[in-house]
Amino acid sequence: MTPTNKPTRRSVVFVTGMSGAGKSTALNILEDYGFEAVDNLPVSLLANLVLPEDDGGPIAIGIDVRSRDFDVDKIIREIKRLSDNPGLDVTLLFLDCSSNVLENRFKTTRRRHPLAHDRRVRDGIDQERDLIRPLKECSNMVVDTTERNVVEFRHLMENQFKDDHGDDFALFVTSFSFARGVPSEADMVFDVRFLKNPHYDTDLRPLTGRDAAVGVHIESDPDYGAFLANLKSLIAPLLPRYAKEGKSYLTIAVGCTGGRHRSVFVTEQLAQWLGELGNRVHVLHRDVDGK
Repeated sequence: MTPTNKPTRRSVVFVTGMSGAGKSTALNILEDYGFEAVDNLPVSLLANLVLPEDDGGPIAIGIDVRSRDFDVDKIIREIKRLSDNPGLDVTLLFLDCSSNVLENRFKTTRRRHPLAHDRRVRDGIDQERDLIRPLKECSNMVVDTTERNVVEFRHLMENQFKDDHGDDFALFVTSFSFARGVPSEADMVFDVRFLKNPHYDTDLRPLTGRDAAVGVHIESDPDYGAFLANLKSLIAPLLPRYAKEGKSYLTIAVGCTGGRHRSVFVTEQLAQWLGELGNRVHVLHRDVDGK
């Protein structure tokens, strides 16, 4: 018996978030990956564009407070309605950024915030954040661009959208330094500062958690084995639950003091294990270079 081919669903990415957080950049990147990109489309026209009579290719639609007839509740209802269509694979991508960085971006470029009018830029930012919070809460992919440069942002977008992954659940595992702050996009955060620290070994200090000698040192900690086993047993049953809730993207963050040794090694071990389970896994070591 010849298996029936599963019909291809049209990929639709709604790009929204804070003004100045990178929506235009995201749309340009998606366009490079073969998406038809449309910005500031009136909400009333969404269905006509997303559901053409003929088979359409992947499409990315930018929506923000500048869009005509912008209404958060109406947008959420329309996106949920489209998500229920079996022929569509819908992602709501929310781009966030710290208010201080956004304020600096507007002042540096001398652009006017769309909600500031004759008020301070910060007032417009605060008003927008309150207004679109429900969009962030119902999005299935949140990216914080506060500390991401364009190259890092493009790499993240490539991992998620460049290839046709269908219904795959993407996992991002990142190491970080607590001294530089917890990644704001993290869904799960684990602290491994209790493990033996290679930093105090002068031979190991210049190395990173990707070097075998550092791994041997960390694994010699008597509590390491039980910790990793318990960590895996905690994470494993949660992944299908996240996927069932409609998330297409999940970030697991592992932190240590400097972000070079323990967190990097544990991140690599977790990523390898998750990959062996059949997951699509991407690894990022945010602070491994100490910059």
